[in-house]
Amino acid sequence: MHDAGYVIAAWAVVFGGLLVYALVTMARGRRLSDRVPPEERRWM
Repeated sequence: MHDAGYVIAAWAVVFGGLLVYALVTMARGRRLSDRVPPEERRWM
């Protein structure tokens, strides 16, 4: 049971990395969407 710290740390790194990736991807998408004229935004 003394390896639980390593397991928890590994899961924290995985989920932390996924969270950072998602936030960076959303921020980049928002920046890129500002470059598209409003009349050409198909998703809106």
